[in-house]
Amino acid sequence: MATTAGVGGRTRRTTRGGAPLRADGTVPGADSTGVEWLSRLESPLAAYYLVLGSSVALTALGLVMVLSSSSVEAVRDTGSSFSVFAKQALFAVLGLPLAWAASRAPLRLWTRLAWPAMGVGFLGLLLVLSPLGDTVQGNRNWLPVGPVAIQPSEAAKLALVIWISTVLTCKRPLLHVPAHALVPVLPAACLMLGLVLLGHDLGTALVMMALVGALLFFAGVPLRLFALAGGLAGAASLLLVWTSPNRMGRVGDWLSGSGCNDYYGSCWQAIHGKWALASGGWWGVGLGSSREKWSWLPAAHNDFIFAIIGEELGLVGTLAVLTLFALLGIGMLKLVLSTDDFFVKVATGGVLAWILGQALVNIGAVLGVLPVIGVPLPLVSYGGSALMMTLVALGMVLGFARQLPGASEALASRPSVVKRSLAVLPGRRDGGVR
Repeated sequence: MATTAGVGGRTRRTTRGGAPLRADGTVPGADSTGVEWLSRLESPLAAYYLVLGSSVALTALGLVMVLSSSSVEAVRDTGSSFSVFAKQALFAVLGLPLAWAASRAPLRLWTRLAWPAMGVGFLGLLLVLSPLGDTVQGNRNWLPVGPVAIQPSEAAKLALVIWISTVLTCKRPLLHVPAHALVPVLPAACLMLGLVLLGHDLGTALVMMALVGALLFFAGVPLRLFALAGGLAGAASLLLVWTSPNRMGRVGDWLSGSGCNDYYGSCWQAIHGKWALASGGWWGVGLGSSREKWSWLPAAHNDFIFAIIGEELGLVGTLAVLTLFALLGIGMLKLVLSTDDFFVKVATGGVLAWILGQALVNIGAVLGVLPVIGVPLPLVSYGGSALMMTLVALGMVLGFARQLPGASEALASRPSVVKRSLAVLPGRRDGGVR
């Protein structure tokens, strides 16, 4: 986007090609061609609407699929097919207002919350390892709070994003020096990762490793440091897999491909996930008509919900999910490239790596191209803590997008939904009231 002088000294916004922009940042006169859609990417609101639209769509799809995939086992366990869905819907109802508040929070608030958030993150992880914590399927990463259980490691992800972005922003002039680039970021991150690994949650730890690496990358830390850090992270991951028979079994099954023979053991979940995808075909067997959710596929509403989407909605449904995550990634990447604020650039890059990295690991495990390590699909899988923290992180990103040059003016120039609705009612002419 460029700015040129107009009549009477006023300025007007144009595209790089010289075409004038409307007040909302779009190009006039391109309604009948695909040029309008391309021009919308140059709008200051492009990142905002890409992140907002894809986030809302994924959350809505997730609620529908959690209801569908959990209904059978929910009836068996609680007598109501809506019990699991009701918990997820409750966290969505709580998370959406928090996301809205995060989108309106001033930038200085996030930097002020950096150290308190990190302290809360460490406290939560320590409480999980105390007698107050709870172990589920071998992972000690839950903290019972009344009738629900929360996962402090999800809050720790957001705390890492805010804290590391703040620290790197303060050290920006010194990031070319390895000691300043890695201290105190790397020691604090390793300590937090160590607490997560003490709870045997390798999947979350790997996502956090990717998140920290992305934060350093978007901050412009010299690439030579990534070779050392990547080597240490790889060696640690191999050691953790080697020392766990369960993880060794999963990785071994993955490496064996179709040669896995332990059908009733470690291969059960992976095989039934592939069967669910295969049986869906092009258009799926129909929403609510999954066969695998009848206690055949473990974690059908959680880690393997993508398989149920493929079974019920077919290839079209899975491609729709991939498209929504791609649009979400494009929106955040555009924000990273458009902003001049260093903190916004780094924090948005961290959230981008967190959500898309976790999505790729989850979908890769369902498809069989990655080993099964128990990572949920962001915004879609069942999990209240994950949903709330992801919504808050995306709300923060939306707040960043609202602060891009021209974005707030473009939003203010657009009529509200109420005004647009009233404009079509009888008794209104040319947008006025009779």
